[in-house]
Amino acid sequence: MKYLILLFAIICNACLVAPCIAAEETENVAGETITIIDEHVNDNTGNASFTSGWQDKTQEIIMNAMSLTGIKYKYGGTSPETGFDCSGFVRYVFSQATNLALPPTARAISQLGKTVNKDELQPGDLVFFNTLKTAFSHVGIYVGDNKFVHAPRSGAAVRVESMQTGYWAKRFNGAQRLDKLTENASN
Repeated sequence: MKYLILLFAIICNACLVAPCIAAEETENVAGETITIIDEHVNDNTGNASFTSGWQDKTQEIIMNAMSLTGIKYKYGGTSPETGFDCSGFVRYVFSQATNLALPPTARAISQLGKTVNKDELQPGDLVFFNTLKTAFSHVGIYVGDNKFVHAPRSGAAVRVESMQTGYWAKRFNGAQRLDKLTENASN
């Protein structure tokens, strides 16, 4: 894994304008093979749009999140053994991938980091939705290509969904990037 990340960083630093794409296959908890694709785009100056440290962390965040697809939803759940609710899932992934201890609710998590416009989303950003007739009542992790991974509701399991479907598109509240917080958590 570390070698793949290192190779990914070297390739992306060599790119000038074209996007760099890295893919890795892994298994989720249900034993299904999933492919994680990370697309990294440089700006017009040839500079990487993310710092190398944040790139490494986002790769870990996405890998951890995707490996948990199939875990059943459980209100108040905070681990793969018990199941997850939306904030428990995000807290667990960020704790495992970045050593960052997030607050227990989607609303409290929404107050961290820096606000990101929808058209500037990058893998690893947190996306928030109004699902309970209150702002920031649901949270997931953006994985790219207008998709996010989350623990949706009772009777369902952690999964990837499109933010463009009617339900999620109508309820989108905003997004946050925790890049500075995760840098501080691992120092």
